[in-house]
Amino acid sequence: MPEIKAFNRWSMDGIKVDDLGLQAYVTLQPRIVPKTGARYAGSKFYKSRTFIVERLINKLMVPGHKSKKHYKTSSHITGKANTNYHIVEEAFRQVEKTTKENPVKVFVKALENAAQREEIITIEYGGARYPKAVECSPQRRVDMALRHMAQGAYHRTFNTKKSIVSSLAEEIISAYRMSSASNAIAKKLEVERQADSSR
Repeated sequence: MPEIKAFNRWSMDGIKVDDLGLQAYVTLQPRIVPKTGARYAGSKFYKSRTFIVERLINKLMVPGHKSKKHYKTSSHITGKANTNYHIVEEAFRQVEKTTKENPVKVFVKALENAAQREEIITIEYGGARYPKAVECSPQRRVDMALRHMAQGAYHRTFNTKKSIVSSLAEEIISAYRMSSASNAIAKKLEVERQADSSR
């Protein structure tokens, strides 16, 4: 039986999640065309059984909000799965060209690096509000890392001539190298620093 590769191009051999907390929540079963059409919707933790590259494509369609407001809007945020499929494929080609490594492996490692371990909640005690550090659940860690990557990529393209493809490739490479030039890494460090001071 022939090997199934991501985008029919990149092998998944040797790619694994080193973070024990995320292993059950990052699915590395490849798809030639990563588009399930929400087949698992309605079942518990359905997102975690979806190929992780497909989750990135879905997050580019709806990058989510920042501080209760949708952060940036762009012509790419149209819900067109085919458009976002090609954006991710071309970004992976650029990642491969820059790093000389399997781009899916680079993306998975970048996701691990960008997954925050703590976050802040607000508790009210005696009429006053205090920040409190809490541990972040594994599924939320993956969700937040994907959201910050997508928002960081769109932020780089806003009011510039830079394409979303090169912006997404830069975001993934920066997160892979643990560089604070990555929006996801910068957000992780900021939140963990705030959580550390709120204990």
